[in-house]
Amino acid sequence: MSDDSTPGQGLPPERGLPPERRLPPERELPPERQETADAQGRETAGAQGEDGGPRLTGRQRLAKAVWPPRVTRAQLIVALLLFVLGLGLAIQVRSTSENSALRGARREDLVRILDELDDRTKRLEDEKRQLEGQRTQLETSSDQAEEARKQTRQKAAQLGVLAGTVAAEGPGIRMTIKDRAGAADSDALLDAVQELRAAGAEAMEVNGVRVVASTHFTDSGGGVSVDGHRIEQPYRFEVIGKPADLEPALNIPGGVVQTLKNKQATVDVTRSGKITVDALRQAKRPDYARSSSQ
Repeated sequence: MSDDSTPGQGLPPERGLPPERRLPPERELPPERQETADAQGRETAGAQGEDGGPRLTGRQRLAKAVWPPRVTRAQLIVALLLFVLGLGLAIQVRSTSENSALRGARREDLVRILDELDDRTKRLEDEKRQLEGQRTQLETSSDQAEEARKQTRQKAAQLGVLAGTVAAEGPGIRMTIKDRAGAADSDALLDAVQELRAAGAEAMEVNGVRVVASTHFTDSGGGVSVDGHRIEQPYRFEVIGKPADLEPALNIPGGVVQTLKNKQATVDVTRSGKITVDALRQAKRPDYARSSSQ
């Protein structure tokens, strides 16, 4: 016999399948529904992750990467240092902006302050050169003891001028203040003294009263008292110093002269090549302080 009788040979494919794997005709899907079912299956497979769970969106992946945070010890130390640095800078900026004395100053005041700083810088440079010259003389002198005594006498004379115990003479200015409205009070005279000192005044007197570091001004019955001595108008200042520095210091915008003139006072400032300050003060012996060399 030939093998043509072998089951499944020469039959259509569906007829060669075992009976249990054959679909009944009523369960077979039309072609268009079969394509829809395949697309839904692919979408379901794509919505699942590699581990079989639901697939995450972009925001979900970002949130999962950020939280919970994975912070190392080095990152914590750097963050703490940056926080402390930022806090310190904020405190410094705030204190500087709130406590600055020049924040609300007028333009005239700023100009005056700059002029005073320039004058002080020049005087300090001159004093530095003078001290360096004295040191050089002491180092090169054949008789260093005599040179030291000479410089000591000169220093004592300078201190005597500043203390008001000896008379002084030299170039300077004269200032006269006449005021009928009462604007030239003790505060105005004190401002004039301070500006003159800032400009390099070395000796001064007001109406015959020597002005020193401890001098005080008070109002006294329509006039002014200087260290307890009553003086009356016109107020006459005799000041020794460099005239080219003293006069501009009084006449700067917002200075003493402008302030008094704005209050209807009359101020006259003149330079002179010879000013004599001969009002003296008694040297006061300290009650408690003693020289450390004794």
